[in-house]
Amino acid sequence: MRNFKILSVLLYVAGAINLNAQKPISRQPESLDRGIVAVRTDPNSVFISWRLLATDPEGIGFNLYRGERKLNKKPLTETTCYTDSVTSDEIYKVKSVIKGREQGESSSCMVWKDGFLRIPLNRPPGGEMEREYIPPDRRQGQTQPRANANNSTLPVRMSQTQNRRQYSYSPGDAGAGDLDGDGQYEIVLKWDPSNARDNAQDGFTGNVILDAYEVDGRQLWRINLGTNIRAGAHYTQFLVFDFDGDGKAEVVCKTADGTVDGKGKIIGNRDADNVNERGRILTGPEYLTVFNGLTGEAMQTVDYVPGRGNVCGWGANECNGNRVDRFLACVAYLDGKQPSLVMCRGYYGRTTLAAWDWRNGKLTMRWLFDSDKGFPEFMGQGNHNLSVADVDDDGRDEIIYGSCAFDDDGTPIYTTRMGHGDAMHLSDLDPDIPGLEVWAVKETGGWGSVMHSAADGKILLRIPDSTDVGRGLAADIYPNHRGYELWSSRTGGIYNVKGEKITSSLPPVNFRIYWDGDLQDELLDRSYIDDWDYINHKPVRLLDASKYGGVSINGTKATPVLSADLLGDWREEVIFRSTDNNSLLLFTTGIPTQYRMPTLMHDPVYRLGVAWQNVVYNQPPHTGFFMGDVIKKK
Repeated sequence: MRNFKILSVLLYVAGAINLNAQKPISRQPESLDRGIVAVRTDPNSVFISWRLLATDPEGIGFNLYRGERKLNKKPLTETTCYTDSVTSDEIYKVKSVIKGREQGESSSCMVWKDGFLRIPLNRPPGGEMEREYIPPDRRQGQTQPRANANNSTLPVRMSQTQNRRQYSYSPGDAGAGDLDGDGQYEIVLKWDPSNARDNAQDGFTGNVILDAYEVDGRQLWRINLGTNIRAGAHYTQFLVFDFDGDGKAEVVCKTADGTVDGKGKIIGNRDADNVNERGRILTGPEYLTVFNGLTGEAMQTVDYVPGRGNVCGWGANECNGNRVDRFLACVAYLDGKQPSLVMCRGYYGRTTLAAWDWRNGKLTMRWLFDSDKGFPEFMGQGNHNLSVADVDDDGRDEIIYGSCAFDDDGTPIYTTRMGHGDAMHLSDLDPDIPGLEVWAVKETGGWGSVMHSAADGKILLRIPDSTDVGRGLAADIYPNHRGYELWSSRTGGIYNVKGEKITSSLPPVNFRIYWDGDLQDELLDRSYIDDWDYINHKPVRLLDASKYGGVSINGTKATPVLSADLLGDWREEVIFRSTDNNSLLLFTTGIPTQYRMPTLMHDPVYRLGVAWQNVVYNQPPHTGFFMGDVIKKK
């Protein structure tokens, strides 16, 4: 049977099929509870689902209880979901059954009465900027700033009585991790000020804030990144993961002088103000900090590597901070056993990746790749996103960095020389050829939309286009076509992995999600989830979160706060922000499924995709195997 690169995940169908029997488990999956969830689907029905784990023995069954009443006569072994005909809202509990004996452990939940869970937030207060950038042609009698040795400009204080601007906060991207070791996921949320700026724009911004919440809304801590971290999609990439294997996730991100941790402690110089007259931060120290996931306390802070160096040397000879402050981040099992964090800087020109280990309370660098150190062909080959997978089948992860890839030891593997792009997707897109594939869209060079081998960069499919192709998506939405379907904002329709055009209809080009009961992807765009009618080539609405006050984030990118398999069975959940920005709305499916398999969070490619989902131009997580080959046993 073909190796689907699931590594640590044992996939079960009807409790009987193991699709990955060849490889032993080499990396330890997260220790999770059953994640039971119950949602009222109509006045007379409650839908309940729970997790199967990759570590569960084959043939495990479950007993489901409403209150103290067991609902099943025999252990449930065919699926991990159940529809209960009941009008009252009670507590549900699930217990595992192994070799006919009910186990002592259990997981319980209350019914979500509204069909979703509202997570209340402690919204930070907004404020008024004391300084505002005034373009040179609007300045009257002001002294022009002088350049310093780093080709940036020295700070200039503006009058506190002119050009004041109010700003407020709204929920932004989120990450998920078990911060307290109870087997359940908590949410780490980034708050974005309304005056956040793209790197291409001058201007002052409010501070970036990170919060941690239990799903019941209890706030664990708040980290204020301070004045010397600019707000915008490209600046703060945060990772939520258990890096040291103690069962509790840490939070890692770039920090600076004036960052305030979850205990109120200041990192660096409290009074430092390195913001220049354009609102840019091109001088002053840069740090990398590991925070305690439970308390938000800064456990260690080191210099961010690499530093800015020559701010003009990161692409296009731009000296204003547009290229130097382009950051990416990911988690990778570089030794095949324990996770490392990889912090990246640059992709338009100079390209750098720095791998770090957090072990025994100490942060140490594993390796550093720098295109300036003899690798000019790897300059300008990065994306606004990245992906991680074991693409060479050696048990250790590689990093796919847009049009190039790096081995587990930081050695560059290949570059397609197709340059920068805004979106990419990695999975077993074509299950009929060995290995994993990448579907990506390109910005320049007329490359258009391209599928290449993740292992060696070989071009497998290309749909040329002379323009900047801004969006692309890979998803399996046609059960009558083997493999994924591929499209972009410029393909003029949907293609299969062999390059054959299926239809001129164009679905949304945003996120994919597992929501209904089949093995195909659904489409997630803005606040909607649609099934794809593969007969009539059109979307069919399954969820409209806007009816409940749920809206997307990231402006025209229109992405969710987070999409991931957070609860219940193998289908995914989605989190939106509320229209008043005071809460998050967590939705789970209420549709039964005949398929049973472990949580997707125990598939390494998928779990690491959730870890990097918040990075810059968000992309949805994908599994490291082709879901269409999970066929129900007859």
